[in-house]
Order: sequence, then structure tokens, then C-alpha cells
Amino acid sequence: MRHSLKTTALTLALAALPWLSFTTAASAQQPGATMAGPPAAVQAQAQKWATVPTQTISAGGVDFTYRELGQHHGGTPVVLLVHLAAVLDNWDPRIVDGLAAKHHVIAFNNRGIGASSGSPSSSMEQMADDAITFIKAKGLTQVDLFGFSMGGMVAQEVVLKEPKLVRKMILTGTGPAGGEGISTVAGVTFYDILRGFFTGQDPKQFLFFTRTPDGISAGKAFLARIRERTQNRDTEITVGALFAQLEALRTWGLKTPADLSVVKHPVLVANGDADRMVPTTNTHDLARRLPNSTLIVYPDAGHGAIFQFHADFMPKALEFLAR
Repeated sequence: MRHSLKTTALTLALAALPWLSFTTAASAQQPGATMAGPPAAVQAQAQKWATVPTQTISAGGVDFTYRELGQHHGGTPVVLLVHLAAVLDNWDPRIVDGLAAKHHVIAFNNRGIGASSGSPSSSMEQMADDAITFIKAKGLTQVDLFGFSMGGMVAQEVVLKEPKLVRKMILTGTGPAGGEGISTVAGVTFYDILRGFFTGQDPKQFLFFTRTPDGISAGKAFLARIRERTQNRDTEITVGALFAQLEALRTWGLKTPADLSVVKHPVLVANGDADRMVPTTNTHDLARRLPNSTLIVYPDAGHGAIFQFHADFMPKALEFLAR
């Protein structure tokens, strides 16, 4: 009975919020469609995250939706792995455009997320398998992984399953399997969704940022940036997909930690010093477990530290990838 009431309350709260509207708006351009305009080479160099078209590729019985920019740079592509309850439009344009200024960047929706087809995965292992399927379907033999929050957990599974597929990793706002507080992310998420509902705010203002003046200001700026794309936006996540992801986080948090000492890849680990979703102790623990890691912890910052401090973080991330 208690679980049923909690589920009902969460569903109602989610349905009322702008970040999860649970409606699929008809778009002027369907995924995979091409746009008339300048030659492809000119388009590739001019594209920004707010306007780059959404495409679709089919593999493993799933139609994966994705966006791709910076192809003209060549080199090792950077594949983005996103956070809990997120679709393509939840990536901060300052992060994606910052990476695409120097690199080929690809962001995609896993199965059952956004406009991708299929039933959503309920484990990090399944999400990693789908990420590998997508990467190989794109014809890529090696990539850099950029995982934020849950995406950082998926990245760890990818590198353990297919170490030769990965060159470098950037892991932010995340932690190792079995980490402190990860199995109870659902409780924190539920509480802040309701806080957002009753205060008329996006819950990411509470989940990602501190309640200090700087944190509140950074949260408002971030929320404005992820609304910069005004046309051909992605399909919002469903309640069922959110619950599947929460189950994946619960089981990941209860899982026996993997032996990350076998991961010899260079890794940049970053977070804020006051992460409520994935407590910052996990960031330090993750960096200790990875033998070739560099750690950045930002002050007066929460889960969304890389968004709050994007102007400082992006040069560091680009320098790391260029080594």
C-alpha cells in the first residue's frame, strides 16, 4: 500500500513538472530526417547543440536516437552517457559545444529513453551492453567516454566489458558500484521532485545545486541553457523508464564493488564538494580505485558541479583529452 501511494504521488508530481512532461510533441523534423541548407562540410563546422539535428540508427533490435557534431575534427569520438531521467535535451550546451569545439561528439538515448525504441533497461550492465551496441553500430573502434552521474556508472561497466573500445574516460558526479548512498538515490530524487512540485521549481535546482546564493544562481542559469533548443526537442522520459533507472541505481548501489585496478585507462574524475545525489565521498573513492585518475572537486557545488563551473571545467577536460 505504501509503495502504491508513493508511486502515485511521484507519478502525479512528475507529470506536473516541465522537465518531465510525458508528452511526445510532433516535431517539424523527425529523427533521421535531413535538412536542406549549406553543404555537409559547412554544416558540420557550424552546428551547435541547440540546433544539430536528431538522427536514428538501428542496431540490436533498437532504433537509437542520437545527435552528432564536430565530425570535421576527426580523432577519437567522445560519446556522452547521460544521467538519471535525462534525454538528449538534458545535456548542458556549454559542455557539448565546448567538447565539439575540438572533438567529434556523439550523444545518444539508450533503449526506451527519449525517442529511442524498446523497453528501458533496469541495470547498468544492460545499459552498458546497449552503449556498446550503439558505438559499434556507428562503426567506431575506439571512443572516449564522458559519463555524468548514472552515465558514469554505465561507463565503468563499458570499460570493464570492452576495455579496448575505450581510450579515455571523464566521470563526473558518479561513484563505484556499492558506493555510499547510491542505493538510496530514489529517496533523494523523490523528495526533491516533491520539493520542486510544491515550490513550482525544477527539481534539478535542488538535486544538482547547493542552496547557497551561488548554487541557486548557477542552477537557474543551467536550467535556462538546457532550454536553448526550441525546436525538434527530444521526447521526454516516461514514468516507467524512470522507475527502471531507479531500480538500476538501487542494484548498482548494493552490488559488490568491481576491481577497478584493472582499468589502466586515463580517467578524469570530477564532482562538487556537496553532492546530495551521489555523495562526494564516492568521487574520492572512485578516484582512489582507478590507478590512472585525476581528481577535480569544486567548492560550494553539488551534483551538477561541472555545469556550475563549466567555464573552468571545459578547458581542463579538453586538456585531459588532448594529452
